[in-house]
Amino acid sequence: MVPTPTALPGPVDAIARDTDFSGVVSITRNRETLGAAAYGVADRPGAIPNRLGTRFGIASGAKGFTALAVMRLVETGRLDCSTTARSILGTDLPLVDDAVTVEHLLTHTSGIGDYIDDGDFAAWSLAVTPDRLDSTDAYLPALDGHAQRRAPGIEFEYCNGAFVVLALIAQRVAGVPFTALVDDLVVAPAGLTATGFLRLDGLPPDAAIGYLDDGRANVAHLPVLGSGDGGIFTTVADIARLWTACAAGAVVSAATFTEMLRPHVDAPEESSRYGLGFWLDATRAIAGLEGCDAGVSFRSRFEPATGVVATVVSNTSDGAWPVARAVAEYLDA
Repeated sequence: MVPTPTALPGPVDAIARDTDFSGVVSITRNRETLGAAAYGVADRPGAIPNRLGTRFGIASGAKGFTALAVMRLVETGRLDCSTTARSILGTDLPLVDDAVTVEHLLTHTSGIGDYIDDGDFAAWSLAVTPDRLDSTDAYLPALDGHAQRRAPGIEFEYCNGAFVVLALIAQRVAGVPFTALVDDLVVAPAGLTATGFLRLDGLPPDAAIGYLDDGRANVAHLPVLGSGDGGIFTTVADIARLWTACAAGAVVSAATFTEMLRPHVDAPEESSRYGLGFWLDATRAIAGLEGCDAGVSFRSRFEPATGVVATVVSNTSDGAWPVARAVAEYLDA
């Protein structure tokens, strides 16, 4: 169900307009819309405006979906947080330390070498070009050849590759392609109606095209089909629905979701903490998902005690950040 346009707090709307924001903002409490508005365009050549029901890429916001799928497999006994990556990978990715576990991967403490530097949107000097990254298995050559950076379990170091490795593990254990597995284990039980992995070279009319700072579309800069570290498209309504469903125990059990939102490691460089696939505020019980990539910026925060969800998503590389800060200032006032 698409939310009804509802006036946003004045300071949030002012920042969105002053920064030429392109995207959607939504604030809800227990699924009641407190404020929602769309700005800018989803397709510049076609002059198609963004709408509240427009689907946006959320980049690393997909890591939360990956973590939920993995924990569903843990709950059903097909995986354990102590399962080693090596026990599933076999001889693939031999540079991954034999001691790396599912929990290490979920908490960014695996210490494995990353296949792409975080935030380096254009640095696709990989063994596989983005247009050929069309399945999770296709990422194997890109993931290979990166030396272990440190022993597992030592400290937090954000790692995109860790979540692709989790996707490989999940699909091998389940015997289902990872993108379909997320549909089965997360999207369907959460009741999401407009969420899934979409090919960048064939976006449907209701999906926003991502744009670089120079005005080019992002199709040549990202994998044509995402995996465990990014690539899901969704709406602000579905994100609100996801948080609510998770809190209600509809995706994983309430106890498992509580464990996923428990601080597992400090992330001092980010002035934050991290659970299992979710960002956590440094001092307060606030969880978050965040994504940033070429033509994509996204931040969603959830307050379990109040049921408040605030989501800002943009089809530009950094458009969401000023608006997300304004939303946070309003909610924290």
